[in-house]
Amino acid sequence: MSVLFAIVLLPLIAALLPRLVQSMGRSTVAIVTALPVLLALLLLLGTAPSVLVDGELLQAAVPWLPQAGLMLAFRLDGLAWLFALLILGIGLLVIVYGHYYLEKSDSGGRFFSLLLLFMAAMLGVVCSDNLLLLVVFWELTSISSFLLIGYWSGQAAARKGARMALTLTGAGGLALLAGVILIGQTVGSYDLGTVLASGDLIRSHALYPLMLVLVLLGVFTKSAQFPFHFWLPHAMSAPTPVSAYLHSATMVKAGVFLLARFYPALAGTDLWFVLVSSIGLVTLLLGAWMALFRHDLKGLLAYSTISHLGLITLLFGLSTRLAAVAAVFHVINHATFKASLFMAAGIIDHETGTRDIRKLGGLRRYLPHTMALATVASMAMAGVPLLNGFLSKEMFFAEAADTPLYGSLNWLVPTLATIAGMLSVAYSLRFVHDVFFGPVPAALVAHAPHEPRRLMRVPVEVLVLLCLAVGVFPAVVVGPLLAAAATATLGGELPEYSLAIWHGLNVPFLMSLLALTGGVAIYVWRAPLFALQRRWPRPHAPAIFEQAVQALVAVAGRFVRFIDNGALQRYVSWLMLPVALIMLAAMASRPDWLGEHALTPVDGLSILATIVAVLAALATVVLRRQRLVALLMISVVGLIVSLAFLRLSAPDLALTQLSVEVVTVLLLMLAMYFLPSRGVIESTWWDRSRDLFLSLSIGVGVGLLALFAMTHPGATISTFFIDNSIPGGGGANVVNVILVDFRGFDTLGEITVLAIAAAGIYALLENLGLCLPIYDPEGRPWAKDRSPLVLQMISRAVLPIALLVAMYILVRGHNMPGGGFIAGLITAVALVLQYVASGVHWVHARVPHNYHPLVAFGVLLAGLTGLASLLLGYPFLTSTFEYIYWPIVGKFELASAMLFDLGVYITVVGATLLILARLGKLSVVEQEEGN
Repeated sequence: MSVLFAIVLLPLIAALLPRLVQSMGRSTVAIVTALPVLLALLLLLGTAPSVLVDGELLQAAVPWLPQAGLMLAFRLDGLAWLFALLILGIGLLVIVYGHYYLEKSDSGGRFFSLLLLFMAAMLGVVCSDNLLLLVVFWELTSISSFLLIGYWSGQAAARKGARMALTLTGAGGLALLAGVILIGQTVGSYDLGTVLASGDLIRSHALYPLMLVLVLLGVFTKSAQFPFHFWLPHAMSAPTPVSAYLHSATMVKAGVFLLARFYPALAGTDLWFVLVSSIGLVTLLLGAWMALFRHDLKGLLAYSTISHLGLITLLFGLSTRLAAVAAVFHVINHATFKASLFMAAGIIDHETGTRDIRKLGGLRRYLPHTMALATVASMAMAGVPLLNGFLSKEMFFAEAADTPLYGSLNWLVPTLATIAGMLSVAYSLRFVHDVFFGPVPAALVAHAPHEPRRLMRVPVEVLVLLCLAVGVFPAVVVGPLLAAAATATLGGELPEYSLAIWHGLNVPFLMSLLALTGGVAIYVWRAPLFALQRRWPRPHAPAIFEQAVQALVAVAGRFVRFIDNGALQRYVSWLMLPVALIMLAAMASRPDWLGEHALTPVDGLSILATIVAVLAALATVVLRRQRLVALLMISVVGLIVSLAFLRLSAPDLALTQLSVEVVTVLLLMLAMYFLPSRGVIESTWWDRSRDLFLSLSIGVGVGLLALFAMTHPGATISTFFIDNSIPGGGGANVVNVILVDFRGFDTLGEITVLAIAAAGIYALLENLGLCLPIYDPEGRPWAKDRSPLVLQMISRAVLPIALLVAMYILVRGHNMPGGGFIAGLITAVALVLQYVASGVHWVHARVPHNYHPLVAFGVLLAGLTGLASLLLGYPFLTSTFEYIYWPIVGKFELASAMLFDLGVYITVVGATLLILARLGKLSVVEQEEGN
């Protein structure tokens, strides 16, 4: 269904719009941000009858990389529908709230663009019907949240908090990826429906413990479970709208969503119970305890989020069907009261300039409406009757009281659950009483805070109204939604449960009553607890994390210094040594490396060429101090290789090799000007021995490998290309057809890499300070005439001929030796020759010398030819051809691949000139400065 793609991709596509309309005013930015979210929400609500009432599973899929099991597939069942509603609904309220929260100096366009990206990533996570696609969106949530947490990048706390969040959630994402791959390999599919139906197969597999631990690492890091909980409070440096969204409907909820999603496949074992319930219980208590002592409003709410996430995790860990229903119910309730509380905290901070509870008090006189809203939301968080938090917490208490899984310690879970409920009431009271009641600090009297603009309170009012509506009419407001989401979570029939407000005087109600009275008592007599907490050692999580990061950086630095000592020989050695060992080991393990196929007879010319190449290579090594001579010798080797290609009927390779040799020689000659005339560091005996060993090992290994390949029969795909070159690609030149048609995607990647490399080299050479050599290696001063007259005249005559040859090579490349790459090199050589002969100023006066647009246009043209085929319904970069007859010209061929080849040609010309012309210009600048 296309509606599924629209729901997920609308925020992603619209993420660019806020930046584009930023100059049109803040209101326009907010409206442009809200409209696609509203449209996606309406589309989601339109599917409610099918998903929530009829219980349908809506699916949509488009092949992406089917060979790797990756599909662009989405599903919308009850669980995905619930989370999509939270993401879009609360997201829309956050957009309205954020419009009034941000200061005029804040970049609203950047903020809302990142928010839409974050929203799209979360929608992708909850709606993915493919495990690999889910991991892709999972990592996108980490990246987008990193950018949002560090939105105020000028603040050190924001940067550190964002880095901490990205490090932990990113590491958890890698663990999740490993777990997903193991699950997919075990089941034989990455399709989510297949995986959820294969729970027995997964749980009985020998690698089930490893799969479970890896998935739970992703869950626990994302949902801030102990011992990974410390990143969440330090993410409070983000703007409050981000905090409200991150804590209620996104990011941290992704972890508990994954618990619910994988519940049918992974739950039901003792290992699941031990790991999930124990971590959830510890997190529930630790978060509640630490929330009580936070002085920062957002810090208090952050630790309360950790505690409530622990509660949800504990419920999933209990492995009973009714506990899973309670967990889903609390996800709904927590989202509403936590989002409203964060927004209320933001209003307080916005109007008073502080979030420190110790500096607040008596705000009921100045913010009466905000006080009423915050009080109701806090009561919902505390689990007060007639509010939504009371209902799900009673279900939690009921499941905790009925848990027999700890044997003789079955009293442990209900006791600790009640204590956590007391602490929840205590920190909820502190949020309300310490902020809105008591004496007003003198600083606030002078500041005279007031209620914010009416529309800034509307999102809070909507959420608080939902807390009341669910608490009073739960079966009507949330009944169908909870049933559909819980059914999808359990993967089967629902257990019997009741959403009634009153279930009689039972154990869960007594636990709730005890939690309420005990929480009030803790708050009233909190002073001894605060004194005790101050005496306890409190490890500073950011400092410990920073120390760990610095220790890791130090270890990495030592390793890098061992590998990277500034010597090219060391780099080459580390690269080539494994290659040499692998080749020699492979040859030693194959005693039959000499096959039965006869070798081609050797003639005198081949022997002579080989001798010349060997002697030139040896001369390069021996005469390496005489750099110009060494360059000429290595060029001889390249020339012999080109002739060898020609001898072996590979004219395309010969032309390419020859062109590359010429360009390389020019590049080295320009670079050689800045090198010291002679080397100053002599190689040690160890270095020479190492280089000799590597040279012999690589040479012998490659020789034996070539001999093995030539004397053993082997099946190759060359026959396919030869047979299909003309009928499939419309060209007789098989090599070119492969490059621009059969393997066109590879070529597009290669020219993209070439363009990036050229831009990088240009940037490295920009403002590069080099020592200008005054004398040549023989001690003679360099000539002042940098443009010899003979070379000028010859080069100017050669230019049009070379360009004509390049065009001929380009046009004929589809049927004869040639193509865009070779033609581009020929053109580049002809133009660079003008730089060498006539100088930079002469060339730039006649030829446009800004080659960046030329490189970009070449890559763009090549990509557009692929996009054209995609728009016509064919796979990307599919080419077509047709034969045309003109009266005088005769019959000739037109192929769309020629446009692709033209893009290759332009990219090669632009990239080569971008590198070489910059070197030439650098030389002129240095000489002018020297003069």
